[in-house]
Amino acid sequence: MRLAADKPIVPQLMTLVHEGGQEAYGREAVTQYEHAMQTALLAEKSGASSALITASLFHDLGYMLSMAGEKPVEWGIDTMHERIAEKYLRRWFGPDVTVPIGLHVLAKRYLCAVNPDYHASLSPASIASMKVQGGVMSQKEASTFLLMPYAEDAVSLRIWDDLAKAPDLPLPAVEHFRPHIEAALTR
Repeated sequence: MRLAADKPIVPQLMTLVHEGGQEAYGREAVTQYEHAMQTALLAEKSGASSALITASLFHDLGYMLSMAGEKPVEWGIDTMHERIAEKYLRRWFGPDVTVPIGLHVLAKRYLCAVNPDYHASLSPASIASMKVQGGVMSQKEASTFLLMPYAEDAVSLRIWDDLAKAPDLPLPAVEHFRPHIEAALTR
């Protein structure tokens, strides 16, 4: 979907998530749309800021924008979907939205380094993607990661991301998140 510069961005982004997210979410039992919605709902239920809820909704937008989905992971290729989404969304959102998106893959690698139970809880698809995304962080990398701005938000986003794979979960319309998206807009 191509976004129109002469139209309001929020409805276009919501349409992109809804229509672009109808593909399966890798080898998980949900679509990309269901995964995005569940992640944002978990953030909302946790009392997260509008910026972090928006980041949760759009965290995998890079898969939809690249049109490659997660298939390259099976071929051993990292599409860097998190960086695609982060860069794309900078036009409209500040670092409180974009940086946690850009760090959510590193947050998975971090959590695996500091919590063996977390690593054991990952789905097979998430473990496979982590292999092409750099694997478990070293202790030095983990210490450095924590010093990065928005690292804690990225860790929260990552935890919701991992939990957001429940098939047949009732979901509101994407319109439910419009107030959060609008509150997070910077441009």
